[in-house]
Amino acid sequence: MASPPSLLPSAGEDDESQREVFEQLRQLVSTYPTVPSGLDTPYYRHPDGWYTFLPAMVSVMVAQRHFTARDTDIIIATFPKCGTTWLKALLFATVHRDGGGAGGVEDDAALAQLRARNPHQLVPFLEIQVYVRDRAPDLSSLPAPRLLATHIPRPSLPASVAISGCKVVYMCRDPKDCLVSLWHFLDAQRREPRGDVGEDFRLFCDGVSLVGPYWDHVLAYWRWHVERPGQVLFMTYEELSGDTLGQLRRLAEFVGRPFTGEERAARVDEAIVKACSFESLAGAEVNRSGTIELMEEPMRNAEFFRRGVVGGWPNYLSPEMATRIDEITESKFRGSGLVLPTMMTM
Repeated sequence: MASPPSLLPSAGEDDESQREVFEQLRQLVSTYPTVPSGLDTPYYRHPDGWYTFLPAMVSVMVAQRHFTARDTDIIIATFPKCGTTWLKALLFATVHRDGGGAGGVEDDAALAQLRARNPHQLVPFLEIQVYVRDRAPDLSSLPAPRLLATHIPRPSLPASVAISGCKVVYMCRDPKDCLVSLWHFLDAQRREPRGDVGEDFRLFCDGVSLVGPYWDHVLAYWRWHVERPGQVLFMTYEELSGDTLGQLRRLAEFVGRPFTGEERAARVDEAIVKACSFESLAGAEVNRSGTIELMEEPMRNAEFFRRGVVGGWPNYLSPEMATRIDEITESKFRGSGLVLPTMMTM
């Protein structure tokens, strides 16, 4: 299987005009309100009410202007640290599977790609990998289906995503586990790690987090799913963890690549589950020692594979913290019809 086409702009594009657009937007975003992020640079508040760092917000705005979705696109949307890497691997393996031919499922080309490349290289983020470095590449030549990802909140998605009717796969996670995972991820980027989740907990509850508020992010995609269930699939990390095979089959059906009876008999779907398991992905050489560039900064692939478990939050959050998050979740989601798996035990 050939490597996914490059997302870099082709020769001959007006690089200077693109740099001017990025610079104009940097100047605009620099006028937005800021709040401390706990890192070296503050969060900026977008007019739509969410927070992120200046370069990422500029990239979101460039994507809004330049990205033209097609009806054959499949876009993963998540709040950060909600299983994005895992979902990317599952989607890529499902869409591009070939069964391995005479060599059997172990020779499947998509699974071979996952052993050689990090999932973020195979399903890139629009605002973190595509529209960066003052470049707005033309994606029109990429073959269908284009697999892309984003953390962009629903109100700020490029308009063409909804208009095109392309498939959107959204996955969320218990906010307590999400917070802990996000705290670990951000703490690793700090010059002086905090070692305590307290301040990040306070900011998270106040809605000040990467592309937060968390609850607004989840609810907007949930409502879109309710309105357009044929276009937006809503998944949870907990359901995927509890029944990976069943949820994989649901995903495959949604994106138009259902597993045939012959494939099930050959256990192709089971092979994908195994190849995309935390142990398999984390153990791949590329993810143990490789790096990937996100938002123009190199990051170790290993940083995307911490534990991959459900319910690890009690090791970091006090009962009072957990109760506070649960109360906010119940209040925010009340009347929406959304009940996360972990809310059923509250």
